[in-house]
Amino acid sequence: MKRSPKDTEASVRKITRRSLVLAGAQTAVLAALGLRMRQMQVEQADEFRLLAEENRINMRLIAPARGLIFDRNGAPVAENTQNYRIVIVREDAGDVDEVIARLRQLIIIDPEELERALREMKRRSPFVPITLTDQRSWEDIATVAVNAPALPGITPDVGLTRSYPLAEDFSHIVGYVGPVSDYDLSRIEDNDPLLQIPKFQIGKTGVENKFERDLRGKAGNKRIEVNAAGRVMRELGRDAGTPGANLQLTVDAGLQNFVEARLTLEESAAAVVMDPRNGDLLAVGSAPTFDPNAFVRGISVADYAGLTDNLYRPLANKAVQGAYPPGSTFKMVVAMAALDYGLITPNDTAYCPGFTTLGDRRFHCWKRGGHGYVDLEKSLQQSCDVYYYDLAQKVGVDKIAETARRFGLGERFDIPMSAVTSGTMPDKAWKSERYGTEWLVGDSLNASIGQGFVLASPLQMAVMTARLASGNSIVPRLVKSVDGIEAEIEGATPMGFNENHLRLVRKGMYSVTNTRRGTGFNVRIDDDRMRLAGKSGTSQVRNITAAERARGVTQNADLPWERRDHALFVAYAPYENPTHAAAVVVEHGSAGSSVAGPVARDILLYAMHGKLPPLESYPASQRGKVGQMLNSMNLRQTTGAAARDRA
Repeated sequence: MKRSPKDTEASVRKITRRSLVLAGAQTAVLAALGLRMRQMQVEQADEFRLLAEENRINMRLIAPARGLIFDRNGAPVAENTQNYRIVIVREDAGDVDEVIARLRQLIIIDPEELERALREMKRRSPFVPITLTDQRSWEDIATVAVNAPALPGITPDVGLTRSYPLAEDFSHIVGYVGPVSDYDLSRIEDNDPLLQIPKFQIGKTGVENKFERDLRGKAGNKRIEVNAAGRVMRELGRDAGTPGANLQLTVDAGLQNFVEARLTLEESAAAVVMDPRNGDLLAVGSAPTFDPNAFVRGISVADYAGLTDNLYRPLANKAVQGAYPPGSTFKMVVAMAALDYGLITPNDTAYCPGFTTLGDRRFHCWKRGGHGYVDLEKSLQQSCDVYYYDLAQKVGVDKIAETARRFGLGERFDIPMSAVTSGTMPDKAWKSERYGTEWLVGDSLNASIGQGFVLASPLQMAVMTARLASGNSIVPRLVKSVDGIEAEIEGATPMGFNENHLRLVRKGMYSVTNTRRGTGFNVRIDDDRMRLAGKSGTSQVRNITAAERARGVTQNADLPWERRDHALFVAYAPYENPTHAAAVVVEHGSAGSSVAGPVARDILLYAMHGKLPPLESYPASQRGKVGQMLNSMNLRQTTGAAARDRA
């Protein structure tokens, strides 16, 4: 049907309006796009340029140099050395097995080390460098570099690794570092990204572990350019980060070396040397020992089994972890308790027929025939057990325990070593809580001679001796300074005991080593300026039955090693003005005065002289034997030179 002119005009007007609306909308959209493009290209150009740059440039962490550890005189005991290593990038290597086979024709690689590297390679992206072997010689590095064209993906590299120049001497004190393990990550509440770096080393034991955060330092970083696949193209810049803090220990490296060498002459032993004036630990020895350098890269299964299966437990720090019955070295504490509570006077005596009867049981003295009448000084001089059985019944275990704690027994000292024990200083409440039974008088008699439930570490016994010598509540200190800032000295204040009572006990200890009837007379020092005061102890590790006692107690020499008595000795010197206190435990050494005593004397003499002691310090009758012993010791060059000079 033909449309009228009027309808056609209306239709044209409608189309024109729609065109105008559509054109306006298109213009608005184009204007908005133009404005947005201007905003992105001009106003936000820097922001988008940065985002683009960040997609091209990555930040990688750089492990900082670990803090160094020194002895009290500045000798390094833990340092960082260059570590030459061989790394592989799987993506560049192509046939990894073939390349590694070629490499092994050039240098020897430990199969266990290689196996660990291959496992690590499977966990990482193909373009991440993996260490195949480290701690290589410069000759190995040069060999690999010369043959680089035949070893695609293989690169020689250099970094820092921990090294312990004094090796076995400080293994139980400083500890060691090792690669971060999954177990470490599971137990450490630490978000430091350094822990995610492959083979990053952290402290595992000892000072290395306890001061981990200080020694670790803060990460550095490097800016690297990567392509779309994440492969490194080039390094653009780096910040080395902040090195870890340096530590200075209170330990004297020369004395520590002597202590370890002297203890090694025994089968299994520990010793602690302290300065009774300020609590500085001058030596902390435990034998046998081990080389911590073996743990830095990850010790082999065979080598680790050799340490863990050793009867004498070289991995254990017996000086702070070991808890032993202190035996007769505990008698000074019992005497101080009786004096402090006014329950005896110095002239009070007890009669020793060789035993004390309690009900239907006999508690024997070490001397079968007894000591007769003894007073306080003689009780220490001759180590009469019956005298202390009598004191235990007068004083009671609670007062003895309270006094013992004032001397540091039963206390876990906060020093940066692994598994420091608190020992056991029992009282009535302790037994009730631990065993649900009442304390018996017989328990008190056993405790009075350092047996029964009483346990103490060599560290605690050294603290006890240092406090007896000084009269002050000194606290052991192992770290002298951190980055040059001196650590606080604690406890250099009087314990609150009557000084006359302390003098009485010290006099008894002096009689032990300086009178002919003293149990430690054989370890006297033949130099009036360095006379020592000491006390021996022999603690049983087995029960002696009545039947055995009737037929004659089996000699230690006839028993298996692990059933023999422990030998202990505590001492300080010089007697008049103490500068050193020591405690020695020889595991299953049988006799305190004849086994542990000579060790303690040798250590104290070295400490006071600052070098191998002259033979004139020993009784004339012992000089020949002592000279042979000292010259046979495996000492480091500094002390060994002194031995040669003297010889």
